[in-house]
Amino acid sequence: MCRWLAYSGSPIMLEVLLYKPAHSLIDQSLHARMGVETTNGDGFGIGWYPDHHGEPDHAVEPAVFRGVGPAWSDQNLRELARCVRSPLFFAHIRASTGTAVQQTNCHPFRFGRWLWMHNGSIRDFAAYKRDLALAVDGSLYPHIEGSTDSELMFYLALTFGLEDDVPGAVERMAGVVEATAARHGVADPLQMTVAVSEGERLWAFRYSSGRASRSLFFSTSVQALRALHPDNPVLQLASEDARIIVSEPLGDLPGAWNPVPESCYAVVQEGHDAIRTFRPKVG
Repeated sequence: MCRWLAYSGSPIMLEVLLYKPAHSLIDQSLHARMGVETTNGDGFGIGWYPDHHGEPDHAVEPAVFRGVGPAWSDQNLRELARCVRSPLFFAHIRASTGTAVQQTNCHPFRFGRWLWMHNGSIRDFAAYKRDLALAVDGSLYPHIEGSTDSELMFYLALTFGLEDDVPGAVERMAGVVEATAARHGVADPLQMTVAVSEGERLWAFRYSSGRASRSLFFSTSVQALRALHPDNPVLQLASEDARIIVSEPLGDLPGAWNPVPESCYAVVQEGHDAIRTFRPKVG
């Protein structure tokens, strides 16, 4: 499996979350505590929306940088994280579930303004990969570059209307995966935590067919954390609207992290955040 984080808030340097926390994502690439694998060294990726004088330009595609080596030893990643500032970014460290270690299989995946990353798998994916691929809209299929179940899930969601209705499209994607797997005699096929964004809002999904999903956490509001830890200098610098969603917590600050409930999704957006129920749909 994999580990990932997504950040939304006032623009910050990527290194603030990738390298500086006690249990940063880079530390998790070697010492994951909650993943299936302790080591996540089969590639990495970051995707970020540009910071234009403190305001994101939503008409511009996000930038993506991916590598096939382990994140902990990549000097280019360290240099980028030190220099890139963004109000919304994704970061992912990969542990392959069987597909090749190659750049096109590293997350996040991008289509236009959209970013997508995934932790989990489709069980026995090879047995019905062709059926799932045929469900992708013909105009979208040429954009698929890699061989992972994760990227195919993204293009299925795009096929089912991701650009207009994110939760509905992801629910339809999950429903099609489960229905297709059932026709091939595969039980409990889907395991996923997914992050998706178009640069303004951030959605994070936690679901598995067997109702035993991989871990996913969202950060407590900065205002609440300041009340809990008034002497913490880092919290005094954080913006009120900062939100982080992670596969596993970046540190042990009491009260800082809350689990996303089973079969639910979170949406981070201007004005208010929300957690809602997730139910796969067919048709």
